Amino acid sequence: MFEKKKILGLIPARGGSKGIKDKNIIDLCGKPLISYTIEAANKSRYIDNVVVSTDSEKIAKVAKAAGADVPFMRPAELASDTSKTIDSVLHAINTLEGMGQKFDVVVLLQPTQPLRTAEDIDAAIEFYFSSGERDLVSVSEVDDHPILMRRFGEDGQMYHLLEGSSTCRRQDMDRYYRVNGCIYINQVLKLNDKTSFNDNELGFIMAREKAVDIDEMKDLYIAEYYLKNREE
Repeated sequence: MFEKKKILGLIPARGGSKGIKDKNIIDLCGKPLISYTIEAANKSRYIDNVVVSTDSEKIAKVAKAAGADVPFMRPAELASDTSKTIDSVLHAINTLEGMGQKFDVVVLLQPTQPLRTAEDIDAAIEFYFSSGERDLVSVSEVDDHPILMRRFGEDGQMYHLLEGSSTCRRQDMDRYYRVNGCIYINQVLKLNDKTSFNDNELGFIMAREKAVDIDEMKDLYIAEYYLKNREE
């Protein structure tokens, strides 16, 4: 709870994954991937309840063992490749309300970002409230500056993504950030089926090395490297 506002930590974890089989519970340094997010959320000073929304009994079992609540199963129609995140979030919030659990704020934490810590979550929550409860999304500075990026036209001509000369020192370039998927914070009452979490207006900056998103096998090796260095 923060300033008398009840906060839900919601972790969406569907069973189907094409890139890596059983990705959300794959082993990473001796623990299921989802455990890192559950542990970080449970260590938060402000999150009142950590809930996993899943359609998979296997994930539900692992999530409960890691310390999360799994008070309902997500319907299959909300767990397909084409399902929208907002639909599963609204389902979770409405289902919890039907169980007598009402929340003011939802902190959405994807299980594929294992390097985000409780300190990151709490700092984001504090920033959210200090900034007038504007919907928040975590971001990280991009590795490759968009002034150096090009797109191709049909005639093979290259076009700049940004206007201006790319002949300048890197330290003189403007900074650009990308949504990293680690933390989303939204006011529950403002959520609707048109909500796009990636378009939340307030940006919370995180270090690039904390924003590893597990999508391919190589991402597991990168996350393992950072985890081992963090523990040493």
